[in-house]
Amino acid sequence: MLPRRHRLTAPEDYRAVMRGRASTDGRRRSRAGTELLVVHVALPDPAADNLPSRAEGRCPRVGFAVSKGVGNSVVRHRVLRRLRVQMGVRLSRLPEGGDTVVRALAPAAGATSAQLGEALDAALAKVLRVRT
Repeated sequence: MLPRRHRLTAPEDYRAVMRGRASTDGRRRSRAGTELLVVHVALPDPAADNLPSRAEGRCPRVGFAVSKGVGNSVVRHRVLRRLRVQMGVRLSRLPEGGDTVVRALAPAAGATSAQLGEALDAALAKVLRVRT
């Protein structure tokens, strides 16, 4: 289980990461995907110096989206548990003040924890590489 301070909980936070807000909030958004999942990230933008950053000193937060397209309730919760564990191991890789949403795709239903971990590594590498 992820510690509470590392969890996205409000629907507005999910929308802000996945769909984006106006560029006035001083955050850059990007996404990257694999055949099993898509990772959406909203990161503090260092170029937006004149904007107040609410993300300073805040630990990274993570949310998960597993739709009915993945499977029935049992399958969705299995995928969610596996993703939660895999993401918990990778929290140290996420930048301070960043928000991340991991969206599972239908093929994730048949994936093992190791396969989900590999997909998560690949997607995080892509999305965080865009940052630099």
